[in-house]
Amino acid sequence: MSFSESQIKVQDIEHLGIVAGIIDEMSLVDLFNQLLATYPQEIIRAGQVVKAMILNGLGFISARLYLFEKFF
Repeated sequence: MSFSESQIKVQDIEHLGIVAGIIDEMSLVDLFNQLLATYPQEIIRAGQVVKAMILNGLGFISARLYLFEKFF
């Protein structure tokens, strides 16, 4: 199978994208959502918060948690 240049798309996801992909592959967000109770006031589910905390806590970059929306 051969590909032309127009069919190949390259993106630089760096460390956060890779870690976010592994978290998704392991279904950690769903696991935390199942284990933790939900509240009517919730805007963001607990699993998403845990994922953001993992990404931020690994120290790959010093961005604030609100900047991580492209990895979700």
